Amino acid sequence: MAKYKILLKASAAKELEALPKPDRLRIIERIKALADHPRPVGCEKLTGEEKYRVRQGVYRILYEIHDDIITVVVVKIGHRREVYR
Repeated sequence: MAKYKILLKASAAKELEALPKPDRLRIIERIKALADHPRPVGCEKLTGEEKYRVRQGVYRILYEIHDDIITVVVVKIGHRREVYR
């Protein structure tokens, strides 16, 4: 399986920078792991959208998978109670 390229939207990068450092480091590792396995165990496809989500503690990482160009685009990162709004 080919490695997927990881892209972060500018808004997702800002959300990532705003998180506390220990949480940020764990989320970065989780995002890097998506390059090898874009659909890991525990990921869920969001209803009504072509997006997936993966959990990291109380945070959620929302992303899109583009299999045709072998890319994962991280769309949003946030606390579980705010990320879906």
